Amino acid sequence: MRPVNGKGILLLLFLFLPLTACTQAAEDEELVIGLLLTYEAGQQEWNERGYEAVHRLEEDFGAEVHIRENTKSPGDVRQAVRELEEEGVSLLFGHGAVYADMFMNLKDTYPDVHFVTFNEPVSGENITSVHFEGYAMGYFAGMLAAEQSETGRIAAVGAYPYQPEIHGFADGADYQQSGTEIALRFTESWVDREAALSHLKNLPDETDVVYAAGDGFHQEIIEQAEKADIYTIGYLGDNDSDGEMVLTSTVQHVEKLYEETASEYVDGTLKPGNRRVDFQDGFISLGAFGPAVDEETKEWLEHIVEEYKETGLLPHEQET
Repeated sequence: MRPVNGKGILLLLFLFLPLTACTQAAEDEELVIGLLLTYEAGQQEWNERGYEAVHRLEEDFGAEVHIRENTKSPGDVRQAVRELEEEGVSLLFGHGAVYADMFMNLKDTYPDVHFVTFNEPVSGENITSVHFEGYAMGYFAGMLAAEQSETGRIAAVGAYPYQPEIHGFADGADYQQSGTEIALRFTESWVDREAALSHLKNLPDETDVVYAAGDGFHQEIIEQAEKADIYTIGYLGDNDSDGEMVLTSTVQHVEKLYEETASEYVDGTLKPGNRRVDFQDGFISLGAFGPAVDEETKEWLEHIVEEYKETGLLPHEQET
């Protein structure tokens, strides 16, 4: 057998050790995540959910988290992104659709940062937009509202007319009970509680179910509606379903989405471009049903939701 050359072994060890050290350094590199919020976290539940989601990433991934609140103007966002990049942030969430255009303008300046935003189209190698498909959740809310209403008069108080869940609410109610009177009201703001409560107060007489479709005022709507013996359907979080007069809630699982996005980023599988999520993906659901919803109605609606998850078709689409 040919004798082993000792110098060769030393050379191989010399070459191998730096590679091992580099690999270990890459594995040990800390994940640094940034978050931009349009308002203070406690001012709007949508912001609060994002705030809680990134802090959960702190625990689950050992990530270092940097947060900027009240950051929504182009100048503020530019400054925040520059500072966050200098602080080592490589995964940056802009928690709202308002950040999409601004991130599009900044992404090429910061190629080592992966930008994540919501509900607006984007393009590029280092930017992702997650679109919550709100139409179906609103549709099921409308079906339940029409089914539960004793007067045939229901309403939705939303922030903006473009909300797909509002359109879904009207279509679902009309499908379930043709002839239902549906009042749609908008505050033109996600956080204008005063306008939302004014709309609630001035709804048509005998309105007995309201969809509180605004993340900055839905809890106030639920509380005041209960005092007026009006049923409500909550928005965003399952905690809305705690009230006696709450029928259910349309829930967006923001924390779960953040966790999956961060996991994909760490694994190198986070895709750029636009991603759409719905009931089928587990990121949208109906919350717990309130005591006013009987078991038969609950099973009926759960069956419809399961059919939608399996087929991708809403009830009126299955009939065409």
